[in-house]
Amino acid sequence: MKNPKKYLLYVLYALIVALLFGFLIWLGHFKAFQEFTSKVEQSSFDLRQNIISKYKKANTDIVILAVDDATYEYIMDKYGSWPISRQVWSEVINSVEKVKPKFLIFDLLFVKPNLNDVQADKNFVNAVENNKNVYLSMNFDNYSDDIRKSKDLDEKLRLNIQKGYLQDNEYVSFINSRMIMDDLIKATENIGIINVTRDNDGIIRNTTPIFKYKGNYYPNLSFIVALDLLGQNSVSIENNNIIIDENHKIPLDMTQRAILNWYGKRGTYKHIPMWEVVKSIKNQDFEYLENNFKDKIVYIGTTATSLSDIKSVPTESNLAGVEFHATFLNNILDNNFIKKVSPEIDFFVSIVLCFLVGYIVLKTSSVSKTIFFLIGAIVLYGIVATYIMYKWNIWISVVLPCISIIATFILIYCEKYLLKSKDYEQTYKLAVTDGLTQLYNHRYFQEQIINQINNFERYGTVFSLILIDIDFFKKFNDTYGHQSGDCVLKQVANILKKNSRTSDIACRYGGEEMSIILTNTNKKEAIITAQKICAAVRNNKFTLANGEKVNVTISVGVATVGKDGSKPQELIEYSDKCLYKAKESGRNQVVFEV
Repeated sequence: MKNPKKYLLYVLYALIVALLFGFLIWLGHFKAFQEFTSKVEQSSFDLRQNIISKYKKANTDIVILAVDDATYEYIMDKYGSWPISRQVWSEVINSVEKVKPKFLIFDLLFVKPNLNDVQADKNFVNAVENNKNVYLSMNFDNYSDDIRKSKDLDEKLRLNIQKGYLQDNEYVSFINSRMIMDDLIKATENIGIINVTRDNDGIIRNTTPIFKYKGNYYPNLSFIVALDLLGQNSVSIENNNIIIDENHKIPLDMTQRAILNWYGKRGTYKHIPMWEVVKSIKNQDFEYLENNFKDKIVYIGTTATSLSDIKSVPTESNLAGVEFHATFLNNILDNNFIKKVSPEIDFFVSIVLCFLVGYIVLKTSSVSKTIFFLIGAIVLYGIVATYIMYKWNIWISVVLPCISIIATFILIYCEKYLLKSKDYEQTYKLAVTDGLTQLYNHRYFQEQIINQINNFERYGTVFSLILIDIDFFKKFNDTYGHQSGDCVLKQVANILKKNSRTSDIACRYGGEEMSIILTNTNKKEAIITAQKICAAVRNNKFTLANGEKVNVTISVGVATVGKDGSKPQELIEYSDKCLYKAKESGRNQVVFEV
């Protein structure tokens, strides 16, 4: 293996990525983390939908007969109250049917009979019964029987599922129903459910195609319209997909709901104001009706803000509920639903991106380049994720990969530069350390004595310097050899380190000379330390290269800043004079005055 350290680093970084994902999996067990990532991911979905919806075309066969704000004013002025008499709706059905629309779909609930206008109710029921392309709405809920007695629904309203089943959950299963008029249920089987469920942030991104009530399945309003439009009277459920026919299926998410693909903001579908329709009926203006409704799928509902049927969706904060249901039908016809990838795929994508980012961080030495790459990688991934949603209707996670990329970048970057810092420390240590004695070298000695002088001048911090010379060292080398001399140097250095404080700076000054800078030490304290070191050397038996044990002595000179000099050179010269005096006076002693 050419560079084992390099491959060891790669293993280390792979371990960091593995530990990161282990940590994220552990975090995933906490509800607060789940809610945070879910909220951010949903926001990223909304952003992507806003971008790609500009390039999607809604079905022009779908139109909205809208009870808008102007219509509401018109109704209040003409009829005095909302809801209006069902006689108006029967006239709308009968008149619009003359121009042959494909479907008339009411996103309105006709719940209670109007006892003050019985004939109007009868006329409306007759209009529904006589026109098989009219569809009505109903709601499910979970009210207890104490509030409203639940009722069984007619078998004709059930959805025929040939194969498969749905798992019970809060979005699918209900225990009560908000029934519409009995006469309407008897008049038609074209009744669908219009329940709408919001995500935790109040935005609607999903819809439930099939509902379960009292053990039986019932279709969503737009779903039953789609089945009739596609000529199907049954479906099957396979691999978490509702299969309508070979060209149309509805992928379900983990909640058994379908994720909608949006076609734009409010007004995506053509809106025909109700008041204009009523007026054209009164004036027998069938040309107007034909221009707007012939061969059209007509959704009838409220878009007026005052009537409260307003939803928040990814592309619009104020979307009428009737447009929501129209969007669901449009998705079915276009086979255009969003398919969210499994957590395993999101996890795999995150791992791949993490290794890619980690590799680039390892290969790039420039800090600015790595940060630029990080930002670029996140932006590029967001663009790719948006394009995938646009091109293939696939929702891949953005949050988990981006969190993983950023975390990997930070961890590996920190580890990388921590190792560099350690390498720098090691290199610096080698640069300032004497290889033989492991004391600091002469260069470091010069740096530190200048620092100590600066501290003395600025703060008045006293320090002392002792110079040490091994007695008769040249003669010792000539007698025992240089290897034994080296052994003595090492052992003297160890005695210096053992008898000085960690704050003191022991150095090899040159040859057999050594020095110690005694920080925060006055003259008296320095003399005591010097005498202790001198005695420790004198009393120690030194082992030579051949195993022989001998005695060694040293001569020591002491100088203190302020008393013996205030410049580095002055202190060194003074301590050197003291050392020379110690040698002249018989060696094996400490001298501190000249």
